[in-house]
Amino acid sequence: MKIVMACDPNAAAFKQEMMEFVRELGHEVTDFGSDDPIYANVAIRAAEAVAAKEFDRGILFCGTGIGVMLAANKVKGAYAANVLNVYSAKRACLSNNCNIITLGSQVTGNMLAKELIAAYLSCTYEYNERSGKKVDAIVDYENRHTC
Repeated sequence: MKIVMACDPNAAAFKQEMMEFVRELGHEVTDFGSDDPIYANVAIRAAEAVAAKEFDRGILFCGTGIGVMLAANKVKGAYAANVLNVYSAKRACLSNNCNIITLGSQVTGNMLAKELIAAYLSCTYEYNERSGKKVDAIVDYENRHTC
């Protein structure tokens, strides 16, 4: 898969380690940077690229993962989840069709982060009776309420 990764300056070293790990998993990685202290700027830019299908998925980092998640979710077609455990990392994809995950460099250990990323990237969303209608409701709302 083609993966875009980005962060604020607080998470630069963390992102570098995770980028190498994602490459080791066999994915193509593009770095959207880490110099902008306004995490919303880099998160929105990466989310726009994912929503435009320039990348298959995105992985964003800040201190908690919350700020980049909020910013990314403002982009139509971007669906970001802040993942904290392996189950939520898998369900972000399998149940919610999230095309972006976010992680906090100040709250997530490096080994756990690698497990979360591997779990997320190992999954593929398939429309199903249980989750499909829920995802449709989110997309339908977005389409009706976005200019």
